[in-house]
Amino acid sequence: MSDANTAWMLVCTALVLFMTPGLAVFYGGMVRSKNVLGTAMQSLICIGVVSLVWAFIAYSLAFGPDVGGVVGSLKFAGLEHLSGVPGLHLTFPPLLFAAFQMMFAVITAALISGAGAGRLRFTGFAAFVLVWSVVVYAPLAHWVFSPHGWLAARGVLDFAGGSVVEINSGASGLALVLVIGAARGWPREAVAPHSLPLTVIGAGILWFGWFGFNAGSALSTGGVAVHALVSTHLAACAGMLAWLVAERARTGHATTLGGASGAVAGLVAITPAAGYVDSLPAMLLGAVAGVAAFGAVRLKFRLGYDDTLDVVGVHYVGGFVGMLLLGIFASHAVNPAVHHQGLAYSGSLWLLGRQALAVVVSTTFAFTATYVVARLVNAVVPLRCTPEEEYDGLDQSQHAESAYDFGLARTTAGRIGT
Repeated sequence: MSDANTAWMLVCTALVLFMTPGLAVFYGGMVRSKNVLGTAMQSLICIGVVSLVWAFIAYSLAFGPDVGGVVGSLKFAGLEHLSGVPGLHLTFPPLLFAAFQMMFAVITAALISGAGAGRLRFTGFAAFVLVWSVVVYAPLAHWVFSPHGWLAARGVLDFAGGSVVEINSGASGLALVLVIGAARGWPREAVAPHSLPLTVIGAGILWFGWFGFNAGSALSTGGVAVHALVSTHLAACAGMLAWLVAERARTGHATTLGGASGAVAGLVAITPAAGYVDSLPAMLLGAVAGVAAFGAVRLKFRLGYDDTLDVVGVHYVGGFVGMLLLGIFASHAVNPAVHHQGLAYSGSLWLLGRQALAVVVSTTFAFTATYVVARLVNAVVPLRCTPEEEYDGLDQSQHAESAYDFGLARTTAGRIGT
């Protein structure tokens, strides 16, 4: 055991947890003011529900002793008997690895909520993420993150979750919105962000937390963690600038929302590649993702699906770009764990083919399984608010609260003054 690595992973685990409140602020700024608390609560409830489900059963299904390459056994259920992770050499306590991976499951579930923002019933979404964490997230995490999972065993690379987190959340978000349907008035009535300063602050928290997300996935201090951290930052910068350039060329304006979204697109794209690529490819990944995500966000109106906060356009497309370009730019010089280098260094399509396989499998499984889960949950606990609840807003209809009740604040201040 290494005290330095243990301290590093403790910090990274906290950073990844911090991303979920950051997502609540990021999403909260982009919705109408009547939905800001409801949107934030959907992220908050994921921390509670997914964490307990992860400890009870999902961690064991994801990282327990392998059963046919498909799922882990129940040996680690309840976080008991944590003697290590089969196939991984950990230099810090296995319980800390379980906590680190717990935060990945939490943020992935929370990301999905953005697709149905403004119309998801609180109790229905809580029930959905409970089932989804076990049925969808845990098996996919086993396939890719566990060394004995069938995709990992075939040579697929995914440093911090391009398929498990990003493609998974995007494909799952699309399946969810196809089940619950579009918001009232969509696409005639645009959902204008009520507080872009909140969105920028949320993007900053996500950016900060992403250092723990990606650099922490090195599972130790050292050169690979440094590469991952620097690549993460450069990709975010490139994604932000590329989105703004594309937006300016297309609309004549470079917007604040565009800058924040482009940075997140760059962060998404570098997630599978952070510890496998050098700095110049990291910038290219971020730039390609920024332009691709900008285009994808505009396509949802033509394709006819109401992904309110662009989970598909940013997270699915960003993950898609990152996974495939990793097959071109993965370098043994950056990470000795890269046994088959990318096309740019080896001239071989071997790794690119494996990455494409992972994209197809994760997309198909996440979309199909989530669609089935959403249908089943919806039959028991409705996922969609009633028209009246949607009109009143999630804050009042789901939580009997208001984020900006200035009249009440003034009245309270007056009573205090007297």
